[in-house]
Amino acid sequence: MSQSLALPDHQQQTSDRRRVISIALTLSLVLLASVFASLCLGSYPTAPAAVIEALIQPAQSDIAFIVWELRLPRILLAVLVGAALAVAGAILQGIVRNPLASPDVIGITSGASLLAVLFLALLTGTLSIVWLPAAAMLGATAAMLLVFSLAWKKGVAPGRMVLVGIGLSAAMGAVTTLLIVISDDAAAMHAYVWLTGSIYAAQWRDVVGMLPWLLLCIPLALSHARHMDALRLGDMVAIGLGVNVARSRLVLIGCSVALAGAAVAYAGGLSFVGLIAPHIASLLVGRGFARLVPVAALTGALILLYADLLGRVAFLPRDLPAGIFVSGIGAPFFVYLLYRTRD
Repeated sequence: MSQSLALPDHQQQTSDRRRVISIALTLSLVLLASVFASLCLGSYPTAPAAVIEALIQPAQSDIAFIVWELRLPRILLAVLVGAALAVAGAILQGIVRNPLASPDVIGITSGASLLAVLFLALLTGTLSIVWLPAAAMLGATAAMLLVFSLAWKKGVAPGRMVLVGIGLSAAMGAVTTLLIVISDDAAAMHAYVWLTGSIYAAQWRDVVGMLPWLLLCIPLALSHARHMDALRLGDMVAIGLGVNVARSRLVLIGCSVALAGAAVAYAGGLSFVGLIAPHIASLLVGRGFARLVPVAALTGALILLYADLLGRVAFLPRDLPAGIFVSGIGAPFFVYLLYRTRD
């Protein structure tokens, strides 16, 4: 009797696993096709055959510089940053058990942006620009610590954490605006474009700088997938299941802060990717963290890739920041989530 009851469960698990793999493979193929299409499009449209030749035999191609130095780094950075923000958002939504949680809503993005603008406005004359990612990471970490300390009251209630994060984001946004106003024109323009969220003029060093954060943090977060699923049920349930709640939460939040901070450092103040992508992924594969993370990463990569592509080709000869298009979708989606989660 027990075997006959267990068989459908096993069949259901196998079916679910195949469905998740099928969805992940489909999204991967769509992402590869989108990357190739992006390589062909731009202010100087190129034929697919010419792009293939430039990729395989750059020495014999007339457009090798366009493909390898102008388009490919920008496209790859969009993929990496979108994936990083999506996974950071998935982690935060699971940790605080709130569908409104994301790096920009909680305040991580604002903290990273504040220190990055401070660096651009006051320190670029004395320190090399290569220190900008470090400044953004420091700001993201400081913002997360401040949110936790202000929201702590015999624990961190998810709703209180979101409210504190929104308030802190507004305060840091005001300080950031003040820094832009008092800066010289060149620094203010650089900071303003950077805050909008743009991967314009991305270089290979940006891709190389961004990639290790994903290779380190995503596997580390996945290694705590069972702990995350337990934390979603509440701290007492997680403790009853043998989870070291404090250590698991620290590791997962550290991964989220590192991913979001690195994304902001290399692509500016992009908003809403970390909010939208996990919700789309959960609709496709459910809330299990191990299946959610890779699908969310692929979804976030596609969102930012298409936002950047739209900014490159839709308003030629202008090249608009990708953050404009992401915010155009994300802001109404955030309002929808507020409406859906109202009491």
